Amino acid sequence: MNQFSKYLYVGFLLLGLYQLIVIKDYIQSGASLGIALAFDPFDQKVTWKERPVWQKLVLIVHLAVCASLIGYGIGFNDK
Repeated sequence: MNQFSKYLYVGFLLLGLYQLIVIKDYIQSGASLGIALAFDPFDQKVTWKERPVWQKLVLIVHLAVCASLIGYGIGFNDK
């Protein structure tokens, strides 16, 4: 299941980047990137406390980017 999760993670990551760069739909991009987080690309058997700091940092930055995109989309789409 872990290998399949990596493919789903990468797929939603690419979809989010496509929506951000090509379509310029910030809310959809943030949502797709957020869904990607549901498919943890790292070993899912390792608990949060036992993960290396760099893995925690990657996931936290990823979450911050998702929240920023959604906030940006909501804040600047009020034409």
